Amino acid sequence: AGYTVGKLIDAYIADTKPHDKREAVLNHIKRGVGRYNLSKLTAHALNDWASTRLASGIQGVTLAYDLSTLSAVLKYGKFVKKLNIDSLVARDARAALSFRKVETRSTEREREPTDAELSALYAHWDANKRLKLPMTDLCQFALASAMRQAEICRLDIEDVSATNKTVIIRDRKDPVRKIGNHMTVPLLPEAWAIVAKHIGSRTTGKIFQGCNERSVSTSFTRTCAKLGIKDLHFHDLRHRAIRQLFSAGLAIPEVSLLSGHKNWKVLARYVSVKPAEVHAKFARGGK
Repeated sequence: AGYTVGKLIDAYIADTKPHDKREAVLNHIKRGVGRYNLSKLTAHALNDWASTRLASGIQGVTLAYDLSTLSAVLKYGKFVKKLNIDSLVARDARAALSFRKVETRSTEREREPTDAELSALYAHWDANKRLKLPMTDLCQFALASAMRQAEICRLDIEDVSATNKTVIIRDRKDPVRKIGNHMTVPLLPEAWAIVAKHIGSRTTGKIFQGCNERSVSTSFTRTCAKLGIKDLHFHDLRHRAIRQLFSAGLAIPEVSLLSGHKNWKVLARYVSVKPAEVHAKFARGGK
């Protein structure tokens, strides 16, 4: 009795230690429906909240993600905290979005940074002597490793093997199992050079000191705005990185090891094969 959605969200955050973006989403949900007693949380109440969110101008894909996140919290409450609650109400509210003709699928982005845009960003950061974040190195490492922004910021020196030139990415994003999903990935030459530079003689701590997902994202976004670079996100570096890996001749299993994708269907959205490229490869005899 008296166990609220907000209290459960706090317990979930403390127990699972989500990344910055997910924690921000959880806190936003808490502000919206945190006051509800879990025993009185219904799909109807969530539908009312969904209507309010849509009226405020958010996109259906954002709302669907919010409800999926809340669903994970409720399942945690039922199966981990052993609470007698309906863990499916958020799932049902999300399913109702399709009946309301709310588009819940995001448009696949094909945006990649151009060479000129990258040069402008690097020049701006390198000229700013007061900038504490190693933004140029972070972006170049993202392009060389195909890692996500959050993954880069979390990398530990203790997980680096200088002998094998590898690093362990802990709790890597996964549609089924994130916690405990540790992956050892190779650091290709350009990525290894950046890692070695930042590690120096240190033996413990983060590879990229003082970097967190939120501050890196803010710096990237602000710089793009200042330089007039439109509609470019840090995640778009990953898109370009994956395309470059395929262009270098790596096979699907090799690219998926670096990118962390578990199946070709998901990985394929990052690869836009152009007709001219197919003609050129066929002309070379498939090589």
